[in-house]
Amino acid sequence: MRLLSILVAATLAAPAGADPAERIVSIGGSITEIVYELDQQHRLIARDTTSTFPEVALDLPDVGYVRALSPEGVLSVNPELVLAEVDAGPPEALAVLKEAGMPLVLIPDDPTAAGILEKIRAVGAALDVDAQAGALADNVAAQLDRTTARANAVAEGERKRVLFILSGEGGRILAAGRNTEAATVIGMAGAINALDGFEGYKPVSDEAIVQAAPDVILMMTRGGAVMVDNDALFALPAIAATPAGENRAVIRMGGQYLLGFGPRTAQAVQDLADALYKEQAHDSGGL
Repeated sequence: MRLLSILVAATLAAPAGADPAERIVSIGGSITEIVYELDQQHRLIARDTTSTFPEVALDLPDVGYVRALSPEGVLSVNPELVLAEVDAGPPEALAVLKEAGMPLVLIPDDPTAAGILEKIRAVGAALDVDAQAGALADNVAAQLDRTTARANAVAEGERKRVLFILSGEGGRILAAGRNTEAATVIGMAGAINALDGFEGYKPVSDEAIVQAAPDVILMMTRGGAVMVDNDALFALPAIAATPAGENRAVIRMGGQYLLGFGPRTAQAVQDLADALYKEQAHDSGGL
């Protein structure tokens, strides 16, 4: 996936020697954050729905959700360059942009610490600001190293078991298994993902939740709003039967902040670790 994204980026990027693009559309919340961190926001003319940070980005026109783009919406703002996460789509929309001659750079989006640094450098290369991107990557790498050291310092017997719930609509729990962004962040914070018998985000049975025996429930907020309030969450029989339910232990963090894998990830991991090992309930305002 990483090699494919780099090859696609090299194929669709602006020709060598061309003037740097000044009208850029950013597709992906972490990409937009990186553009701002590189102080290149003056070149942004539009963004996607997931680009909610920094808040000033919300003033830009919204061309749609990262995986449900309308090529007409993107082309309507007359961009000179589109930066998009490698899994942006649908493929038909990207094909239309390519056929229209639109320079399109697909940015690698590997949800790991190394992937964050790769993403920063890829955005910097696309914007022709490699030096600034290198400095930002070095700074973020140092932050990530500190989070790793903290996670490694947590004794095996003290690591909290965390159940990440993506949604609980109608009492049906959709949770994170292994090889997910949530599982990676939980591990980076020095904790254990409570469900590792499957990959991805899947509905789970009450029996599976009870057997997972999480110490803490981790959930996202969207725009500061909770999807399931505490009373409804801990009224679910399966949740109530776990250590997390008995202690009403829940941590809520902004979705893009927690799972965006961008410049703020190290701080998000720090906040998660603080909530896990300093207190049993936490609500982060990050978007």
